[in-house]
Amino acid sequence: MRACYGSADVVHVRSGKPVIVFNVCGNTYRLIVAMHFNSQMVYPLRFLAHAEYDRDDWKDEL
Repeated sequence: MRACYGSADVVHVRSGKPVIVFNVCGNTYRLIVAMHFNSQMVYPLRFLAHAEYDRDDWKDEL
């Protein structure tokens, strides 16, 4: 995945589960998704502005 989407990062949230974070529109927004590779499904969880993402509140909610 990293080869296709260089801005994608794996982040572990408070529950311990991994989510994938994509930079969108340069460095302006973050798209946070759960990827289930076995079923080839992607679930969007949050779409945040950069400042919202930096507060890290979203990690406690997921």
